[in-house]
Amino acid sequence: MRTSFTFSVLFWIYKKRAKNNQTNIYARITVNGKNANISLKHKVDINSWDAKAQKVRGHNAIAREMNLYLEEVKSQIVQCYRDLKTEKRILSSELIKSRYLGEDKIDYTLIDIFEYHNKNMAHKLKANTVGHYKTTQKHILTYLKEKYKTLNIHLQNLDYEFIIGLESFLRSYQSRSSQGTISNNVAMKHIQRLRKMITLAYNMEWIDRDPFVMFKPKIEKREREFLTEMELQRIESLSCPIDRLMTVKDLFVFGCYTGLSYVDIMKLKKDNILMGIDGSDWIMSERLKTKIPVKIPLLPVVESLIKKYENHPRTLYSGRLMPYLSNQKLNSYLKEIADMSGIKKNLTFHMARHTFATTVTLSNGVPIETVSKLLGHTKIVTTQIYARVIEKKIGEDMQKLKDRFSLNKQVQ
Repeated sequence: MRTSFTFSVLFWIYKKRAKNNQTNIYARITVNGKNANISLKHKVDINSWDAKAQKVRGHNAIAREMNLYLEEVKSQIVQCYRDLKTEKRILSSELIKSRYLGEDKIDYTLIDIFEYHNKNMAHKLKANTVGHYKTTQKHILTYLKEKYKTLNIHLQNLDYEFIIGLESFLRSYQSRSSQGTISNNVAMKHIQRLRKMITLAYNMEWIDRDPFVMFKPKIEKREREFLTEMELQRIESLSCPIDRLMTVKDLFVFGCYTGLSYVDIMKLKKDNILMGIDGSDWIMSERLKTKIPVKIPLLPVVESLIKKYENHPRTLYSGRLMPYLSNQKLNSYLKEIADMSGIKKNLTFHMARHTFATTVTLSNGVPIETVSKLLGHTKIVTTQIYARVIEKKIGEDMQKLKDRFSLNKQVQ
């Protein structure tokens, strides 16, 4: 379906503002019915102005000179329109006016949008999300320095080649602080954050085209790892003289039996323990990430951990339910705990939430609707991912059983 496009230029005078019969001439640019007026800073006698012909009446030198000037102005405005059209800009009367006046050449850069985003979007984002954006920005600036030998780039110069080049760079990039190269999904996260910032620039009309139009992110579907019942028991029974490791272990086990994330555990206060509908103690809070309320009945393991730390100096002083621990080295401590427990999996704190969903609840017959509520999911589809994991595990276990039966028959 074709959409009509209209563009016109005309000249007019403002008779009501005339002084001594002299008034300014204006050029009016109209695009799709929307006007933008330009004062030409030239005056004309209102009695000599021909409104229909849009020029000065007469053949004297003054009239000829003014009419020639008006023709030049119109020609320049039409040329501005043609140039902007060639540049594939989104045409508007104001943009053509700005080009004619030489005011449309604010060429915003990548650092401009980084700074704008960090200043104006920070209040809408969680502190750790702001940190993720700053990490993304740091990687992009490193890419600029290494590939383009520059520290900045104009947004208008961003194109598809820049994006796929960044993707390739991120896949092979290894920072000093990391232990290996960036995974595919982490690389995609960085590109998605750049895309959000570029979309912000596009919406503010800092750029007139979106370089991401042709880009399709390649997210790899990965199975959510969780601990088996035996692995969880190994961690629960772990004993160690190092206090910090025991605290990390207890926090992890707390997460395995509540389904709460690390940040949600850290914000729990003693007044988050309230009597539930069944008369027993429940955790009543909300997820920091989504603001969704969660209500979780306390399992015996969780009750024991709360009791263990109720008079601990770090909970008495802070009023927290569990001792506060910085997230900075949490996962590295968990790797030590995994080694000490003989667990070969890459133990991360988020695995506690997966373990709660699979091993602790679904595997023990808790309905998926209940698990969804306990996890604070807004859609049951999200929870069904864990159900599929359980089904896969059942299939693998049954295959082992079939293999064992087959082996026994062969022996007989």
